[in-house]
Amino acid sequence: MLVPALSACGGDAASANGAATLKWTSTYFPAHWDPVVSGSGAQFRELALVYASLTRTDATGKAVPDLAESWEYNDRGDRITFRLRPGLKFSDGEPVNAAAVKAAVERAQKQKNSALFGDLTSIESVEAKGLDAVVHLNQVDYQIPQLLGQRVLQIASPKAAAAPGKLDQNPVGAGPFVVTQLVPGTKAVLRKNPDYWDAENIHIDNVELTSAPDASTVVSGLRTGVYNFADIEPSQADAAEKAGLDVFVQPGFNASNISLNVNKAPFDDDRVVDAVRYAVNRQEFVDKLTFGHGEATNQPFPRGYVAYDPKSEDAYPYDPEKARKLLAEAGHKAGDIKLDLVVPAEDPQAEIVQSQLAAVGITVDIKIDKNWATPFFAKDLTFSLYGTTGRDSAVQTLTAHFGPDGPLNLSSPYRPDGFEAAVAEVRRTPLDAPAYPEVLRSATRAGLESRALVFTYSSPNLIAKSKSISDLPKNPAHIDWTGVTIDGKGATP
Repeated sequence: MLVPALSACGGDAASANGAATLKWTSTYFPAHWDPVVSGSGAQFRELALVYASLTRTDATGKAVPDLAESWEYNDRGDRITFRLRPGLKFSDGEPVNAAAVKAAVERAQKQKNSALFGDLTSIESVEAKGLDAVVHLNQVDYQIPQLLGQRVLQIASPKAAAAPGKLDQNPVGAGPFVVTQLVPGTKAVLRKNPDYWDAENIHIDNVELTSAPDASTVVSGLRTGVYNFADIEPSQADAAEKAGLDVFVQPGFNASNISLNVNKAPFDDDRVVDAVRYAVNRQEFVDKLTFGHGEATNQPFPRGYVAYDPKSEDAYPYDPEKARKLLAEAGHKAGDIKLDLVVPAEDPQAEIVQSQLAAVGITVDIKIDKNWATPFFAKDLTFSLYGTTGRDSAVQTLTAHFGPDGPLNLSSPYRPDGFEAAVAEVRRTPLDAPAYPEVLRSATRAGLESRALVFTYSSPNLIAKSKSISDLPKNPAHIDWTGVTIDGKGATP
């Protein structure tokens, strides 16, 4: 479907009739609008314009009501009942009820091209009782309210989802906006959903979402009014600030890593893995790639977050001499080890890894494979890079990276000793229990014993916006439009 070209005239995004229009250009424009296919990566933020979930997160990262107004566990912790808000409907008029929740979970578990089935392993079944969705678990798991939020269970109309291919290009949800026009991969036009449960706090009338052009042109587009909101690269932050734009960091869980396959030589030797660990100078990634906006990290959580483990901090400090000694102990001379580092596109991270490993005697050849995802997720690669945007459930983040079936664990089915027991203990611990923080950090500690990942640095979620757009809620990793205004204009109820 063709969409009229977006206005390129300068100024703010309030039309002549006083409507407030968000002009958002995004590097994460969805390739898929079916949330089951799109998965729980960064593009969930854009899909959240259309879809609502059982829960969402607040500024502390805690699960709070969304489509579900409340939830309650049984005494054993292996069943949770979500009570849905009454009177809600999807944008096609279908009711939002427990049957829709049941359909969403089952589709995520069973649809052939689902990217979510690995996230829902604790769920045995869902029982629909009117507005009560009773989720039966196969283990005690108090993480479920965190899990079934915007990343993992964006709920589509069951009627529309009966034809997943059509849903993928004609999304139907119960979120704050409704898609009116869509050019796949390029542009989406949306209007406010008057039937959204919290419509009175959505003050934006229209959204024009576009796929971001070359990063170097985004700031000029913001300055001239082609856009009024964009996620930007750290290299563009200074120019955006000088252009008079509002540049801010949205809290998040971003972390990059070097992925090793310990099922393949040479990483089947612990000494080689440790040599790589000691060869990595994390600060170089920060200095060269984040323009002062990132930080070095050796784990998938930011400092200060409940799952961050201070005891594991700097477990393998930069020590190239120790790396060379470990390689020698493993019987390798300088230049003996030759590795292909497979990445999907040109990436300065790869060049830093290449340089740092060369300094300890490991030769790295960078190979670009646009279809990199296929061998990566099939665990066929030996050596690669990955970056995560984290998850709302800390356990989901841990299992994705370190679990035997974790999608981000290049070494599946390998997992570090004691990890699964530590994760099971976290699941059994209510989030409000006094012991929960230390139990969770113990699981992080167990996961970081993994030989399959070497975390390097964290790059922030940098946003540039027109000053006409009010501040956003500081919900970690999310972009929440609740209460946001443009030019002080509020959408009509």
